[in-house]
Amino acid sequence: MTELAIGQVTERTGLSVHALRFYEKEGLLAAPVKRDAGGRRVYTEHDVEWLLNCTKFRASGMPLATIRAFAELVRQGPGNEEKRLELLREHQNTVRDRIAELADCLDLINRKVEVYQEHVARGTANELWR
Repeated sequence: MTELAIGQVTERTGLSVHALRFYEKEGLLAAPVKRDAGGRRVYTEHDVEWLLNCTKFRASGMPLATIRAFAELVRQGPGNEEKRLELLREHQNTVRDRIAELADCLDLINRKVEVYQEHVARGTANELWR
């Protein structure tokens, strides 16, 4: 299995060295990070894939505690897939709810943009909010 240096992982994931160390310290990785003979961290392709998943989880609003719990279940190995699925479904529902909320917000913003565009085009923008 190919070993990757921390710099290579930062390039591939977009995470900083500080963030990688934070993920490790916080127990967010699916497997312990290995060290080379010089004590430097070395990562695998699996680590990179996991980190990319974690960045998507975070971008979707998944709390660190949930990522940590999910990672712990993965580290435990087979037999707890239903618990993993439950965590993912809960977050899936949260993301769906947030998307619906954002879609509603976008609808309002789109309507406001249309109103402002019309008033600006007609030269009547000074009449807004009267």
